[in-house]
Amino acid sequence: MLLVPRSSLAAAASQARLATVFSLCRCYYSHAIPLQEDNLSKGAQSQLAYPTPDSRYHELVDSGHLRKDDHQDQIVSKLQGLHERIARYNPPPVPSPTALKPKSLFSRLFATSAPPAPSRSQLNGLYLYGTVGTGKTMLMDLFYDTLPPSAASLGKRRVHFHAFMIDVHKRVHQKRVEHGWEGVEDVIAPVARDLAEEARILCFDEFQVTDIVDAMILRRLLECLLQYGVVSVMTSNRHPDELYKNGIQRASFLPAIDLIKNRFDVTDLNSHIDYRQIPHALAKVYFDPIDYENKQALEEIWDTLTSHTKITRNDTINVWGHKLRIPESTSTGIARFTFDDLCGRPLGAADYIEITHKYNTLFITDVPKLTLNEKDKARRFITLIDACYENHTRLFVLSEVPIHLIFSDNPAALKDKHITDHMRSTMDDLGLTDDVVGSSSIFSGEEEMFAFARACSRLIQMGTKEWVEAVVRG
Repeated sequence: MLLVPRSSLAAAASQARLATVFSLCRCYYSHAIPLQEDNLSKGAQSQLAYPTPDSRYHELVDSGHLRKDDHQDQIVSKLQGLHERIARYNPPPVPSPTALKPKSLFSRLFATSAPPAPSRSQLNGLYLYGTVGTGKTMLMDLFYDTLPPSAASLGKRRVHFHAFMIDVHKRVHQKRVEHGWEGVEDVIAPVARDLAEEARILCFDEFQVTDIVDAMILRRLLECLLQYGVVSVMTSNRHPDELYKNGIQRASFLPAIDLIKNRFDVTDLNSHIDYRQIPHALAKVYFDPIDYENKQALEEIWDTLTSHTKITRNDTINVWGHKLRIPESTSTGIARFTFDDLCGRPLGAADYIEITHKYNTLFITDVPKLTLNEKDKARRFITLIDACYENHTRLFVLSEVPIHLIFSDNPAALKDKHITDHMRSTMDDLGLTDDVVGSSSIFSGEEEMFAFARACSRLIQMGTKEWVEAVVRG
């Protein structure tokens, strides 16, 4: 089955010229997808005016927009089953705030750590994992966009897991300040209660654990969300057993892994096809090298997109109590930075998420070829690409070298570098050779290797005609 960019689900077109980028800004179309009564369970007959994962999937296959894939057909069946259960779902009541008062020191010391047994009314979640290009985003789109009408009353939320954990930490901090709570056990349950009250259906993109603070609170957080009737669907690049591998105090995180394996339907998406590598019509968004011709081409795009609006210089936005300078921006959501503006300073995911929320189009110039001494810059650049991708931000880049060479600092390093089977599989999936990626000594671990591979793949996808169309419509 052919995977196309998030929410567009459009057919691949022929090679597009640079001018196509501008004409796409005026395009708009919608999909009218009929719904067959056979696709719904008896319990959901009252919702026949709405599509389901199964009906939407088969409509797209029949119309030729998607390629038939027996493996993903089975995954869609799981999404359909959960869709039908949600249509009939009557979750347990969310406890009142007064029911979650802090426990005494005595009760906390002698409380059991065993998670509460699930009630019959609670639904198990779905955990979809696979490597780059296995269709995680498309499947999440398919599920979330076809949630039954009852989901509106239950409350639904889709969020990148990185952004979700930032939100959780903010809430934890607020609870501690407001109530003077100190213990983690005191804070997590009330935060989970608030999250459950806002949304009983949570969809997480890119579930991953790389931070010890996240690892320490996730078991309790997931426990409470499940207890309060929250149904979660997660996508990840790792099987639960591989989460937070080799992390500090990983033993404390193992109960969270057991909880995921016991309370979620863990499903492997890998079918040995990278759908994003099937040719699409590329619109030029990544320019290299930094020469007169490419500078002029990028400047023409900037001039075209900003010709009817005022350009503000050195504006600022507030991010978590500090001000972030925006060198050039417009009221229409376009901003321009140099690489050092965004990655040469100690910025983090929260900064990039805020930037991509405020601006729908980013220009980044002067991206260099990075060396081992610039590993932090490389990580920031990858985090920035992820934020642009997740928030559907158009990205135009002027770089010294092609994307796959940005992190290849020393071809001779390959001789001394061990490439694991998993790293080799990731490289093969993306069509990246030893000389291009394996030679980089900047990234030493599998998680970093995967993050780099994902950034390459996402930049390819963000250069497609369908991606730009989806961003404009969104």
